[in-house]
Amino acid sequence: MASVIRLSEHRRKPPYQHFTRPELNRLLGLYATRVAKGEWRDYAIHLGPDAATFAVFRHAHEHPLFVISKLAPGRGGRAKRQPQYVVASPQRKLAQANTLGDALAVFDRPIKLVSG
Repeated sequence: MASVIRLSEHRRKPPYQHFTRPELNRLLGLYATRVAKGEWRDYAIHLGPDAATFAVFRHAHEHPLFVISKLAPGRGGRAKRQPQYVVASPQRKLAQANTLGDALAVFDRPIKLVSG
């Protein structure tokens, strides 16, 4: 006698997006530099099927100052096999690039004094 097999029970679940070891070393190196300067104090990592995020906080109980995301390939209409990196603040998107180094270049820009 034949039995019914539910394919949803036997299919592999989509893997979570994650940071590779070199990417995580780069992020933690940037974090350590900013902690030494007294600018950042805490971080959080969230891994999901669509994106891996590295959030940076000034204080643990506040909203993140910056969120660095690694978006899964093919998300948002992209057919490429390469992930996309995005750096955002709560107000706006600061950088978007195909490599983590290019996305993190936004933190290398000199700070300008704005008088008003």
